[in-house]
Amino acid sequence: MSARFAGRVVLVAGSGDGGICRATAVAFAREGAAVMLAGPDPEELQGTLKLIRDAGGTADSVVADIATGRAEESARMVAASVERFGTVDIAFNNATVSGPNSNLADIRERDWTEILTANLTGVWMAMKHELAHMEAFGGGTIVNTACNMARTGLLVGQSAYAASKAGMSTLTRAAAQEYIGKGIRINAISPGPAHEPGSSHAEGATPEQVADAVIWLCSAEAAFVVGHDLVLDKKIV
Repeated sequence: MSARFAGRVVLVAGSGDGGICRATAVAFAREGAAVMLAGPDPEELQGTLKLIRDAGGTADSVVADIATGRAEESARMVAASVERFGTVDIAFNNATVSGPNSNLADIRERDWTEILTANLTGVWMAMKHELAHMEAFGGGTIVNTACNMARTGLLVGQSAYAASKAGMSTLTRAAAQEYIGKGIRINAISPGPAHEPGSSHAEGATPEQVADAVIWLCSAEAAFVVGHDLVLDKKIV
């Protein structure tokens, strides 16, 4: 186990599945951090906890779904991290709901609301609680997940998703300017499809590669990076 994040507490919010959340949680634990996992599925959370603990890492979990956009979900995950580990030094907010594939005029109102709530309102609410804690305790670091779609809009039928992630990118930049003077550094990542080799998106970054980018943005090596949206995609548009 590395000690680059020894003594730091990291909140990973989104899901405990085998994708980006799991890879990032495992990577932080490998670097010495105590990790609080927050997600909607207890079984998925337990699977990630087992991976971390079997490798000698420190982690716990709380069932909390930021994709609902409800204040109590975000409040519960921050409170759980403080109760278990004493603080939240770093937060990674990885809410991603794409919704059904529909051209803009065919998007149902309830689908639009669900996508915007999960990808934008949910992360805004998570940040409200994370920032309140970090400001009270002297600073911290936040990374949010946007998407390369916010810049390219290349996937036909995903305009609501693209709009929500563009909003996430802009929200990140605006918040970064508001809070850097308070010792809180905020950035985003914009990955392309993170799939396993052999899939239709085989050239996209793997979850582990995305996790490496998150780790770097939260590290001392990236202390000069503020309000940036780091695109993780081979396609240049």
